[in-house]
Amino acid sequence: MTGTTTPPIRVLIADDQAAVREGLALLLGTLPGIEVIGQADDGNAATELAHDLEPDVVLMDLNMPRRDGIDATARIIADRPAARIVVLTTYEDEASILNALRAGALGYLTKSATRTDIERAVKAAAAGQSLLDPAAQRTLLAAATGMPVAAATDDPAVDDLTARETEVLRLIAEGRSNREIARQLVVSEATVKTHINRIFTKTGSRDRAQAIRYAYTHGYADPGTTT
Repeated sequence: MTGTTTPPIRVLIADDQAAVREGLALLLGTLPGIEVIGQADDGNAATELAHDLEPDVVLMDLNMPRRDGIDATARIIADRPAARIVVLTTYEDEASILNALRAGALGYLTKSATRTDIERAVKAAAAGQSLLDPAAQRTLLAAATGMPVAAATDDPAVDDLTARETEVLRLIAEGRSNREIARQLVVSEATVKTHINRIFTKTGSRDRAQAIRYAYTHGYADPGTTT
């Protein structure tokens, strides 16, 4: 009797520079559990291939001809709401980051990202989780607080969670799954994921482990409440 094999994460790469596309394809091809199924050289091609190939994750550049990455992201999400988009770009300004996230991107990396960063972002997106690289986090935190980016780097924690986000963070710290949180709060799992993505952005967390650490260090959770 053989065990069940987990299918690879199917990735579409969208970038107008052939060298970048091919380099990313080679890099992703070395990562376990990831398969590159297509490459697009502009936003129109990305939209069409995402519809035809139905990738699990699209690795999306922003500055592309015919249709930019933000418009392509919005169109892909409109066509397939379950699509997962990770932006990989040279831009780390506030407008680019916010517009990409508003269009539906789950992850945002700059092209200084390492092989490990890209792997983590693709796998997080495939699992429906958000991941922003440190540069994007600093930009958003600085914008949220009105602080210069350098100051935000020293203290990335921003205590501007809403009441519902605070409640979700406490439940995460208790070890609850998205499904358990949804049941307790009487909301959909999609709504819970939205709250968690916003919590990650506001607290500068890359994953649930960092969000839990934030909860403990900022008084949102008591160590005796974890399950």
